[in-house]
Amino acid sequence: MIPSDLAVVGAGAAGLYAALSAASAGASVTLVSATPLAQTASYWAQGGIAAVLAVDDSFERHLADTEAAGRDLVRRAAAQVLVREAPGCVHHLERMGVRFDADRRGVLALGLEGGHSVRRVVHAGGSATGRRVVRQLSALVVDEPRITVLEGARATAAWIRDGRCAGVALEHGRAVAARATILATGGAAALWSRTTNPPGSLGIGMSIAHAAGADLADLEFLQFHPTAVTGVAGREGFLVTEAIRGEGATLHGPDGERFIEELAPRDEVARAIAALLQRSGATSVGLDMRGVDPALFPNVVSALQDAGLDPTREPIPVSPAAHYMMGGVVTDLHGRTSVRGLYAVGETACTGLHGANRLASNSLSECFVYGARAARAGLDEPAPAADAGSPPPAPALQRPARSTQEALWRDAGIVRTRDGLERLGSDPHPLARLVAACALRREESRGAHQRADFPSVDPALDHRHSVVGADERPSMPRWT
Repeated sequence: MIPSDLAVVGAGAAGLYAALSAASAGASVTLVSATPLAQTASYWAQGGIAAVLAVDDSFERHLADTEAAGRDLVRRAAAQVLVREAPGCVHHLERMGVRFDADRRGVLALGLEGGHSVRRVVHAGGSATGRRVVRQLSALVVDEPRITVLEGARATAAWIRDGRCAGVALEHGRAVAARATILATGGAAALWSRTTNPPGSLGIGMSIAHAAGADLADLEFLQFHPTAVTGVAGREGFLVTEAIRGEGATLHGPDGERFIEELAPRDEVARAIAALLQRSGATSVGLDMRGVDPALFPNVVSALQDAGLDPTREPIPVSPAAHYMMGGVVTDLHGRTSVRGLYAVGETACTGLHGANRLASNSLSECFVYGARAARAGLDEPAPAADAGSPPPAPALQRPARSTQEALWRDAGIVRTRDGLERLGSDPHPLARLVAACALRREESRGAHQRADFPSVDPALDHRHSVVGADERPSMPRWT
């Protein structure tokens, strides 16, 4: 039994920042990481951090861009929190030692990505932002005496006692007792067979929260990144950051012609590529980045060259892949779930911020803004009872079979049908069934959720979110 003020499950950007925020307030923290530090999904994030930092930008413009990308499903209160607090997080990260790309005078270099009306995305090392940020935060965590790090430890269940979360149970009989538990385990895109995510992104935090009685929402909204490398052994699913298109890279069909505005929102670009591949019978489109300075994206260029592709001389074969889940554990604006003492942040959570389609680089901003908020709120929870009793036995984590991953790609892919979703609804994996239930309930096409049998947006569903509780039957409440 490990007693702490705060238990944080997951050591990506959200978990690390939440742990450091709590420790800076004088709290004791136990950080549970299934992998060694700096090997999480956030480490591989090529995008940057979206924040209002330019003189020609404003909170109102960032909010408008977020809402436009989210297709009338963004919870405005959540987006307002993000746009107003993200700049402060960027400056705090700088004070913590993260060095963002800047010119010789120290002025931050702001990138342009899909859906943004101005340059507002900060990067570190070009497309190595996740790597640089996670490395620095991991180093700070290791040096912080108030934080105990459990590497190679897997959380399997929330510890529920007298109707509230008293901590978390781990494999091998261990447990952490805490006044609050924050789930920051990332998303669920690796449930799909073709993905940009590492193998551990299986929605584990969502499954733990739902088993404890927390509601989930918007599981039908899974974003497919348009430009993942395809057909290259060892680099299948490797993400080529959208920032490269922001610097002028273009997309070309089998005939060599451009077919889409490259900086349109991701859902539009992914659908355009998928439709072209279906019409043409091709397996990929070409991403032409020969006009982009390779020095801006050194890790992408070197990774492609290691795989036998030279982006300075030839187009790169790409096609969409499962990338980011907008849905997750329902939380308020401080990370609180419907279970007292249990919190969720980052891609594990669903505040309604992203709506039906995440605006590029809002996700890392979300990790820091809401990670800090959850840490502060969690420390206001009552201390656990002196006699907390014994934690629950740790159930085995249910990992998806390959057949489940293939079923999600086939039946809950870029375009869905009732027949396919009903078939998916009988899958043995609980989270796959919940994805199917949410997708069946939303009888329209909106953002990342496209139904061939309901091809239009239904205005009656504006700002209505699919929320699924213990009965696995989604309701559609309105969030504002």
